[in-house]
Amino acid sequence: MELGRRDSLALLTDLYQVTMAYGYWRAGRQREPATFELFFRRCPFQGGFALGAGLAECLAFLRAFRLREPDIEYLRSVLPSTTEEAFFDYLRTVDASDVTVSSVPEGSVVFARVPLLQVKGPLLVVQLLETTLLCLVNYASLVATNAARFRMLAGPDKKLMELGLRRAQGPDGGLSASKYSYIGGFDCTSNVLAGKLFGIPVRGTMAHSFIMSFTSLEEVQPRNLKPLDGEEPVDFLSLAESWVSQVCDSLQVPPDRVNRGELAAFVSYAIAFPRHFQGLVDTYCIMGSGMPNFCAVALALNQLGYRAIGIRVDSGDLGKQSKEIRWVLRTCSANFQVPWFVTIPIAVSSDVSERSLEVWMQEGNEIDMIGIGTNLVTCPLQSSLGCVYKLVTVNGCPKLKLTEDEEKMTIPGSKVVYRLWDAAGLAFMDLMALEEEQPPRAGQAVAVHLLGRSNEARRVTPTAVEILHRIYFKDGQVCQALPSLMEIKSHAHNSLSKLSPAHKRFQEPEPYQVREPSPGGGL
Repeated sequence: MELGRRDSLALLTDLYQVTMAYGYWRAGRQREPATFELFFRRCPFQGGFALGAGLAECLAFLRAFRLREPDIEYLRSVLPSTTEEAFFDYLRTVDASDVTVSSVPEGSVVFARVPLLQVKGPLLVVQLLETTLLCLVNYASLVATNAARFRMLAGPDKKLMELGLRRAQGPDGGLSASKYSYIGGFDCTSNVLAGKLFGIPVRGTMAHSFIMSFTSLEEVQPRNLKPLDGEEPVDFLSLAESWVSQVCDSLQVPPDRVNRGELAAFVSYAIAFPRHFQGLVDTYCIMGSGMPNFCAVALALNQLGYRAIGIRVDSGDLGKQSKEIRWVLRTCSANFQVPWFVTIPIAVSSDVSERSLEVWMQEGNEIDMIGIGTNLVTCPLQSSLGCVYKLVTVNGCPKLKLTEDEEKMTIPGSKVVYRLWDAAGLAFMDLMALEEEQPPRAGQAVAVHLLGRSNEARRVTPTAVEILHRIYFKDGQVCQALPSLMEIKSHAHNSLSKLSPAHKRFQEPEPYQVREPSPGGGL
């Protein structure tokens, strides 16, 4: 079930969040104003960017956030018996009505160290939100980024289909993968529930099991099909059989190599879906059986006024096979005077990875649609984005985490993040300034330095300046109209288009600059 549609996820958290909440309450600090920032330390997949996602789920969680009586009773059972009863009474009053959340718009390009979310509110409450917000943002952003990488490799013209539900990490992971891969650039999904919940186009025809279930032509029932513009049914099985011999002669394939059970499956499917016939051609032998049978059925459909919608291959060297299949389609198109035949789309699936896609694009192919499952939804190149949720202010006082691991040090204080744009309309720097600092201005030089390295200063002059975050949640309500999924998808595409190719390279991308103002440097 979709996470954001549940009544409450208040207990979807780590126990130490609750024990800390008790500690704050016991010390009388539960109402102290605090600010947390949610960000990641390194861009995923050794790339140069990520797509921020999961905001709508976070907002739905915040609206519903409260501890019901069964939740309170469960917490009483797991906390020490010395926990004061008054604490449980206090928990009954807890909600997100005093919480304010700022975020980058969903689908935005984001970079390491730049907050995706800024969460302000009573210390006890914003502490309790940590684990759930991380859960809702981490995978959503990771799979959206993974999908965007597949889209960049495939180019703008090929259709991409997500079909990873059976390999996903449970039903929530499967639904999230469908939703966020669509944001990242995929065109459709095989996931029917995702189609219903999110309005994503759904696609799918047949599997090998359907073809293997047929053994002989006697199993075809019914045999007849009405022409598209006619009333009298035609014996479609006999019509398809008559085309088999003609196609085999044209392709120089011995007719006895053609599998009759496969032909029966194709005929049966075509009779059931004459306007949506797509053949899976690699169950037995692509060139010796699958393609002759597909072409025979497609040509029989053409004779009755219908057009087959595609071919799918699910095994072998998919790039090479797409070229061989296109040759067959060209041959039949020419030999039987059916011009549209050559344009029948070719779809492929079978453990498609970034590497295999890269090879196809380098070597050339005739693929029109690519179905990607495991390597999309499980993100095998990086299993987690690694977002963290760090305290940066309490009672207006900046907080800094000092550690021997320099990467894990935090940047104190509540911030405003500015995205700086160059004359070409490309983003070239994110500037993280304290709230009280003067904002940068378009056309004016500003001195900046790398985070934590004030000795490495430089001056930049932005052509345009954008405040990156917007307030989405305040006073217990979503305070800004949320875009549709299609609008988020479009925003993700536009965000990526405004990022330099140097930052989008798959190998050794140029690091995007995230800096802070230099003291006395013009801000």
